[in-house]
Amino acid sequence: MFGEHIPNKSFKVVDEITMRISSGVIFFIAITAFVNGFILKNFNVLPYITGFLVLNFAIGLFLDLKYAPTFLLSRLYRGKQIEKPIGAIQKKFAWSLGLILASVIFTLSIFLVSNPGLFNTVCFLCLICLGILFFEVVFGICIGCELYFTAIDMKLIKAPKLEDKPNCMGDKCEV
Repeated sequence: MFGEHIPNKSFKVVDEITMRISSGVIFFIAITAFVNGFILKNFNVLPYITGFLVLNFAIGLFLDLKYAPTFLLSRLYRGKQIEKPIGAIQKKFAWSLGLILASVIFTLSIFLVSNPGLFNTVCFLCLICLGILFFEVVFGICIGCELYFTAIDMKLIKAPKLEDKPNCMGDKCEV
C-alpha cells in the first residue's frame, strides 16, 4: 500500500513535501550512525540505527507508507502545508533500493562489531547512502527515481501502463 489514490489521477501518489522531509529525517539518522561508527569508532550503535532504518523501509513498503516512523514524523512536521502529489511508483522503487541498502549495511554492521575488517565496506556503503539522501534533501533529486527511469529505458523493468503519467519531484519528468 505505497501511496494513495486521489481524484482525477489514474495512479497512486505520495506527497512530495512529506517525502523530502522523511528523507531529511533518514539523512539525520544516517549521519548519526556515520558519526558514531566512523568518527567515534563506536560500532555498537550501528546495528540499532541501521535496524531501525530497515524496519522503517519495511513498514513503508509492506504495511503502509503512512505507518513508517519517518513518514509519520514528516507528516507532523509538514503540518497544514498544501500537499504536492507526485507519482508513488518511482518512490516505491527508490524505497525498495533503500531497504536493500539498509539491509546490507545492517547485516554487515552486526559483524563489524566483532570484525573491524569490514570497516571499509560498511563505510563505503554508508557514504553511498548519505550521498543519495543528500541529493534528495538538498537538491530535490531522487537518485532512486532516476535509477527507476534508467531501468525502464534499458528495458530492465516494464513501464507502467497508465493513461495519465505520474510526475516526479519538481514536475521535471513523466514516466
